Amino acid sequence: MSRTIKVSGLALLVIALVAIVAPWLSPHEYLTTDFDRLLLPPQLANLHLFGTDDLGRDLFVRTMMGVRITLVVAIVASLVSLVIGVTYGAIAGYVGGRVDAVMMRFVDTLYALPFIFFVILLMVAFERNFLLIFVAIGAINWLDMARIVRGQTLSLREREFVEAAQLTGVSTPRIILRHIAPNLAGIVVVYVTLTIPQAILVESFLSFLGLGVQEPQTSLGSLVNGGVAQMESASWTLLVPATLLAVILLAFNFLGDGLRDHFDARQSS
Repeated sequence: MSRTIKVSGLALLVIALVAIVAPWLSPHEYLTTDFDRLLLPPQLANLHLFGTDDLGRDLFVRTMMGVRITLVVAIVASLVSLVIGVTYGAIAGYVGGRVDAVMMRFVDTLYALPFIFFVILLMVAFERNFLLIFVAIGAINWLDMARIVRGQTLSLREREFVEAAQLTGVSTPRIILRHIAPNLAGIVVVYVTLTIPQAILVESFLSFLGLGVQEPQTSLGSLVNGGVAQMESASWTLLVPATLLAVILLAFNFLGDGLRDHFDARQSS
């Protein structure tokens, strides 16, 4: 396994563990305000490691809680797109013919729609429901997944083990589930690691606009939005969440690239 996979995977693991454990160990509460400590810079004296925000809340604890929510939203949304995209693409690729043509024309039609505006309208219409964020972001990412899975399935359905299953009378759903899906695992794992950064960016963008995660909850996008208003007088309120967001995005991208190279090397050997 390459060093890229190890380093990026370790970085994500450390960030996730710190985000889970650190708020429990901190002496500061997530929602506690202290108007005597507004916009304190990062310091060790009072254990305000990342300083405080404009309401005197500890920025370190809020940032760790934001990392939790950002990662949960991104991973769950990617799983939603995974289930929809793999199912849709595998059916289209295996059945083929007119069914494939109709299903993929539907995907092409959806590609033409401005999905980010659709998501914004959806969030406004349903009063910014937290659970709706999962569905909304997953509804964007499944299109690419469906195309990739469909292309791989077109190749797999011509393989000997699939033809043997067809000759023995195995049903189409069973062939897709037992013979097609397991052979898609490699490409699917790689693509999921590359769609998680997309989901993080969409969630951060929605939260930056005030349409995503709402108070008292927070996410990295919400923290960046709050930091923009204070960037001239308290730059750390912007730099801390923005830097952490960039590190997470880079780590997922490097992890995806490393996994892709790893699976390509295995296939060529």
